[in-house]
Amino acid sequence: MVTAEAHKKEKKLKNRISLASFILLSVVIALSGCAKTETPAASGGLTDQDIENLVQQSYRLVAMYNVNNKFALKQGGWYTVEADTELKDHTMREIARPNNDTLYIGCMLDLRAEPVILDIPAFDSDYASLMITGYDHYVNVPMTTRNDDFEQPEKMLIYSARTPGYGGEEVEGIDRYFEATGDFVSAVFRVMPHASDPKRFADIVEQMESVQLMSLSEFRGGESILLDDPAFPPVGETDFDVYENNLLEVMQFVFDHTTFDPNDPIDQGVLAAYAPLGVEPGKAWDPDGVATLDGAIFRETAQRVASSNMANATDPQFLKENILSLFKPKGQMQLDTLVFQSVIGPIGLPAAEAVYPATTTIDGEPMNAMHDYVIRMTADEMPPAGAFWSVTLYDTANGFFIPNDHKKYSVGANAGMQLDDEGGIAIYIAAEKPDGVPEDNWLPINREDIGIGPIMRLYEPDLERFAIWTPPKAERL
Repeated sequence: MVTAEAHKKEKKLKNRISLASFILLSVVIALSGCAKTETPAASGGLTDQDIENLVQQSYRLVAMYNVNNKFALKQGGWYTVEADTELKDHTMREIARPNNDTLYIGCMLDLRAEPVILDIPAFDSDYASLMITGYDHYVNVPMTTRNDDFEQPEKMLIYSARTPGYGGEEVEGIDRYFEATGDFVSAVFRVMPHASDPKRFADIVEQMESVQLMSLSEFRGGESILLDDPAFPPVGETDFDVYENNLLEVMQFVFDHTTFDPNDPIDQGVLAAYAPLGVEPGKAWDPDGVATLDGAIFRETAQRVASSNMANATDPQFLKENILSLFKPKGQMQLDTLVFQSVIGPIGLPAAEAVYPATTTIDGEPMNAMHDYVIRMTADEMPPAGAFWSVTLYDTANGFFIPNDHKKYSVGANAGMQLDDEGGIAIYIAAEKPDGVPEDNWLPINREDIGIGPIMRLYEPDLERFAIWTPPKAERL
């Protein structure tokens, strides 16, 4: 008999071998349009308002299907765990606006056969959190140093409403229980690495690498119940590719593996929007049994929705009203903020853990890499972060790091920063490092005509101070 561990190793190897061909297939579909039909149902039954509603209702599901499945493919499939003990660089393309100030442990959980148990160590870090997210993009943080977690090793059992053989009963030896909103979920640890302290950094890396997955059967000393991977619809290079090429197939898969609350208006809104198109929970995917869509129109609408939300990211009034309402569990969010967080950067942390104020300019003009900028803060203007803070620079078109030979993408406690004698800081965004500026305080750019945008991260923010704190603005030099 093949053991569960051997099966996982074989599966991981096969997934790594097939990753390139899987992505190639997705790109070929996107480029060739072979998944796009020619019957313009969008103009023969769906109004512009209908299409807008479909895109708005499903943007979170499309974005998270893309993100979670890309990460699963990258680390060898589902039912895998990988400690990423290096800070991200500009080659990171799986998610918009990735983090550059903490390390990650990615656990991709397949809950279809039986519950999965996370074996979690204690972390010697000033900040750590565990975030669990399904395709519906509701964010749950069951463990965080803010609540004095991670001080001792623990085991957490995770299941969904469709996980067979488990009804929520207590299991001896299990410390925590969590019901996920889907069968395929990401459980992501963020850990502050304390990179400036080599001994502490090495200890944290060792702790991260000790996180393990096991099934309930394995935990009880038996063999795991093993299921083959389902037929995952192709991911898109972008969310727009899914809207153009295989939207209904993705939505059918997501509907079949997500828990929908009959009393939740957002859940019922997306189900009602897609039912007339032949997509409903529990149905087998049948391309002949669903509506025919004009993919180009859906792509254009999705791009328009994304563009309007990107504009909100630099709207001070919108941010003031919504920044504390992002990345929360089901029942605590509105549809418009779900769409916003899915466009700007999926699977962030709620405000109690972190806030993400965007940096705008003093003159109100969009930032562009054709110019240099400085962001100044005096000691009294420093961010109200209880754990630590950072400023990270992205291109505004895709939300990726700005490529540079120095591999410097952020300023902060982990990427490096130097305060002045008065306790303030000046952060320079420039093609060449200005004379006298510490390299830690320089964010390099290439001199080209692209939009750029810094985003701050404040971990364990003081929300009372944050309410009256004014984020710094960038001054064009």
